[in-house]
Amino acid sequence: MTDILDALQVGVLVLDEADKPVLVNAAARDMGLVRQRQAGAAAPAEEAHTIVRTLAGQVRRTGITRVVELDLPRLTHGEPLGVNVRAVALDGGRVAIEAADVTEAHRVARVRRDFVANVSHELKTPVGALQLLAEALLDATDKDPAAAIRFAERIKHESSRLGRLVSELLELSRLQGAEPLPEPEPVDVDKITVEVLDRAKTPASAKEIELRFQGVRGLTVYGNENQLVTAVVNLVENAIAYSPERTSVTVTVSEDNGYVDIAVADQGIGIEPRDIDRIFERFYRADRARSRATGGTGLGLAIVKHISTNHGGRVTVTSAVGVGSTFTLRLPSRPTEAALALPPSVEIGGAP
Repeated sequence: MTDILDALQVGVLVLDEADKPVLVNAAARDMGLVRQRQAGAAAPAEEAHTIVRTLAGQVRRTGITRVVELDLPRLTHGEPLGVNVRAVALDGGRVAIEAADVTEAHRVARVRRDFVANVSHELKTPVGALQLLAEALLDATDKDPAAAIRFAERIKHESSRLGRLVSELLELSRLQGAEPLPEPEPVDVDKITVEVLDRAKTPASAKEIELRFQGVRGLTVYGNENQLVTAVVNLVENAIAYSPERTSVTVTVSEDNGYVDIAVADQGIGIEPRDIDRIFERFYRADRARSRATGGTGLGLAIVKHISTNHGGRVTVTSAVGVGSTFTLRLPSRPTEAALALPPSVEIGGAP
């Protein structure tokens, strides 16, 4: 019987009328529902967690089954353990407790809440600006034509920013499983780089930034051409946005053991070590003031990350503050199972 209970992933605990554990399986111990207690010089004995004893007392007094969710501190350092606990009164004052680990479900819920909060915040800025600018434009139409033109230009700018944010949100949702992935096909890397450099000419020229290409030609990767162009464009435009005027951005293509590496190097401001692990998170900005000045949405690198993952590859970064950064997109040069079937993502929606 003990072996059967220990094989269960749910925690099982039975307390007697004095709240002493009379049956405990391994999962219950791992969850911290019971703890070791020193009783003088005697051998260590187990006692139920204080919260569990309180819950058992309530059930024992009322005879009513209770189902609650609790956050229990872990035995080791880390975020609290989320458990769904069901307590049932038995005969003789005993109480049976069943507990399921819902920590991951809590994490997903937090991600969803943060996503909604971030989207609301990001949308609020351009929408509010459009409202104020439209009112100012109405007031200035007859009185100050020059001001009216300035306001109209700002409305155009904010509208473009809002449209870009919505487009990137839809793109990220598709990448995270809202739509099935296209069948992977052979894609000419030279075609990707030509398209990317052509798209990046205008923002680069505006800052007098030189776009360079170097490396191996004639390579092939497998995936969706439009998505791969989007990923590399995001890297190049990001490099341009965070680089000083009259510097350079270099795209380097190389091949390594069945993979093709597309590296984008800039001479920009660099990234602080504390921010390296977070820059691929949605809406994360190492320098919010500078990010807003560049017009970024905070979604570009998250999109790159998901495109690389969906193609069975990865994206990495090396950076030095004040020197520059290099983002490397590594993609398989032959078909990969990772690009054919992926589980649905839980970051925006869907079950884990």
